[in-house]
Amino acid sequence: MIDSMIQNLSSSSTINLEDKFGAHNYHPIPAVIERGEGVFLWDMEGKRYFDFLSAYSAVNQGHCHPKIIAALVEQARKLTLTSRAFYNDCLGEYAEFVTKYFGYQRVLPMNTGAEGVETAMKLCRKWGYLKKGIPENEAKIIVCKGNFHGRTITIVSGSDDPESKGGFGPYTPGIIQIPYNNLVALENAVKDKNVAGFLVEPIQGEAGVIIPNEGYLSACFEICKKNNVLFIADEVQTGIGRTGKKLACDHENVHPDILILGKALSGGTYPVSAVLSNDEIMLCIKPGQHGSTYGGNPVACKVSIAALKVVEEENLSENASHLGKIFIRELNGIQKEFHGLVSQVRGKGLFCAMVIKNVKGKNAWDVCLALMENGLLAKPTHNDIIRFAPPLVINQEQLLECISIIRKTLREFI
Repeated sequence: MIDSMIQNLSSSSTINLEDKFGAHNYHPIPAVIERGEGVFLWDMEGKRYFDFLSAYSAVNQGHCHPKIIAALVEQARKLTLTSRAFYNDCLGEYAEFVTKYFGYQRVLPMNTGAEGVETAMKLCRKWGYLKKGIPENEAKIIVCKGNFHGRTITIVSGSDDPESKGGFGPYTPGIIQIPYNNLVALENAVKDKNVAGFLVEPIQGEAGVIIPNEGYLSACFEICKKNNVLFIADEVQTGIGRTGKKLACDHENVHPDILILGKALSGGTYPVSAVLSNDEIMLCIKPGQHGSTYGGNPVACKVSIAALKVVEEENLSENASHLGKIFIRELNGIQKEFHGLVSQVRGKGLFCAMVIKNVKGKNAWDVCLALMENGLLAKPTHNDIIRFAPPLVINQEQLLECISIIRKTLREFI
């Protein structure tokens, strides 16, 4: 009976089932995806879409990349999990690969981006007590307004987004919030000798692809270095080719003291995150002080190696840089053409955003619904911003077709 019910499902019935039996913690665009390949997604009725969200940049390498899937299947047939109670034959290989790939001495493997951020915050505090000499339970971490680092209690304690934060208190102490892209605010905040770290997104993704002034990251890094404060970069969304470099911090030659990665670290096939640092910081954590049952499991290790190799072998950072210039040029043209509807565009690499004015009661959500009808999937954030982040395997012909879809869609709102 259950099998026959599944066989008879449609997009509308699937949405109804999720609405009836699932938690209402998301408000998805009403496209029910059944299959993906490269830059494309197909719904249950067979309609094809361009994916311009890439699972929030988890699918930089494209959907179901054959090399990543092959690594997943091969390892899954052999061994999936031992927990960290024992060694497995994949973690050492992965640890060497990923640390050399990003230029660090140590990696602490986790599963999700939020876990990576929590790990980095624990690591920063531990370093603050053991190395900087901060009194016990007095360590502070600076974050920026408009940030999005995840939704755990500790992380939302540093948020100013009422939807993420409201109604979940009491909040974790020891988090200082300052304006983003404001060097004076950071200089003032680090005067507090109990500050252990500065946690920052090189580009604020969930806030709507907010790009700081050129030189901001490098200046922040120098301020942190001067004041013996750890510079912690959350590159869960911006890392692994998305902005046209291996890391967004690479645009300013900044090598974070602690680097947080996730999402595209597995090419969207498996939950994998990682925190990277050097001996002085990483070895502050001892056995039993932090861990994860699935962190560093054999499948995750093999998948991550394959995912990072794809980025290099297919020159995805370079492709993002090249096509990103074309995309932002075209988006600027769209803004001029539709100035009554589009108030601003911005972007770096293939990480772009378009700010939509409320016209005749229509907003960014309505534009995204129209884009869906025209074969392109995107998602609004903060009601008036549409993020565009296609898989980095997209080619120029496909990108230009998508730009035509965006233009066609906006004409429907004039």
